[in-house]
Amino acid sequence: MSNEERWPALPYAEWKDTYATLHMWTQIVGKVRLALSPNINHYWGTTLYVTSRGLTTSAIPYQAGIFEVRFDFIAHRLEIATSLGETRSLPLAPRTVAEFYAQFMRELESLGIHAHLWAMPVEVPRPVRFNLDLNHASYDSQYAHRFWQVLASIEPVFQEFRAGFIGKCSPVHFFWGSFDLAVTRFSGRRAPERPGADKIAREAYSHEVISVGWWPGDGEIIKDAAFYAYAAPEPAGFKESATRPAKAFYSPQKGEFFLRYDDVRASASPERDLLAFCESTYEAGANAGEWNRAELERAPR
Repeated sequence: MSNEERWPALPYAEWKDTYATLHMWTQIVGKVRLALSPNINHYWGTTLYVTSRGLTTSAIPYQAGIFEVRFDFIAHRLEIATSLGETRSLPLAPRTVAEFYAQFMRELESLGIHAHLWAMPVEVPRPVRFNLDLNHASYDSQYAHRFWQVLASIEPVFQEFRAGFIGKCSPVHFFWGSFDLAVTRFSGRRAPERPGADKIAREAYSHEVISVGWWPGDGEIIKDAAFYAYAAPEPAGFKESATRPAKAFYSPQKGEFFLRYDDVRASASPERDLLAFCESTYEAGANAGEWNRAELERAPR
């Protein structure tokens, strides 16, 4: 595949309606995993993972065994499969969130999977309960496929970055609340409690972290898709640190470093530039935060 195919254009304005609908669909599926899975630290037991065809929940326990839910962005279907060999399938096509929610929950019930979830979206402005959401109903299969192709190209780079760290580190995983792909490294030290933080933020940032990820943008401060990196809590000197590649920048409004996705896809080597961003922002945070890098990093071979 060419770079253009592996790193396709994904302008926010062109797919924002599909993005908004897909965000709600992934939240519905993710909330089922949240409802039925053990509460793993930092909510890692609730995320989705990139596959060769889309996104998956991985195995979720239920009364009769385990099941998995997969978004297939090649065949454009939502697949449910159980360890008993039973399957159900829903088309990914233009339909309201309310319709998707009702059919998905019916299919789960038909398999003997009983999930009781809070039907209110999170991390979005003006949330509407899934069963009442008649506004989000777009699905452009071309842009849904592009979205997945971007994730499929980023995931191996994030895995390579993750492999260089032997301290505590998250999986490379997709957060359905914020709709981003991320990987997070930990110093091993507890972090000061955040004033006014809700229980999710308290759990997510209970320890010092440096995180890097990719997000489709918001059409506002970060208009289009971008890679981000932050340290929490942010150590003194972090924002002034030199990072790579040259087009990376620090946003005072967001409190994070960013590298625009379009700058990466236009590069002669998108993978090299993305890895440089991951490594240089980590080094900036680890050095400023006085992490014990000798104990946390894999020695060069």
